Amino acid sequence: QVQLVESGGGLVQAGGSLRLSCASSGRTISSLTMGWFRQAPGKEREFVSAIRRSGDHTRYADSVKDRFTISRDNAKNTVYLQMNSLKAEDTAVYYCAAGAPEWSLRSASDYYYWGQGTQVTVSS
Repeated sequence: QVQLVESGGGLVQAGGSLRLSCASSGRTISSLTMGWFRQAPGKEREFVSAIRRSGDHTRYADSVKDRFTISRDNAKNTVYLQMNSLKAEDTAVYYCAAGAPEWSLRSASDYYYWGQGTQVTVSS
């Protein structure tokens, strides 16, 4: 069983930075693809970023490319999302997810495990 807990969200001004963490309890995440998704009010959940098991392959949504960086520390059972140059449109609840097949990183329906989410609010 994998239980994911996100942290690091909060309120930040536009142009600022936040680092989200996703820690897993129970089963190790080293064998799992990990992803970040977000959902803004009134909108569908959307893909943000994903990283394969070894950490050597990452994917980003076009809207966050060159601003966000995903990484993982398998020894700490934790995945991170460094978010820089934040914009008001980045405001959303951010969810950590795990367990998608490595050939499908962008589809929320392919992830088995989900955290409860952490709120990120960017003020303009």
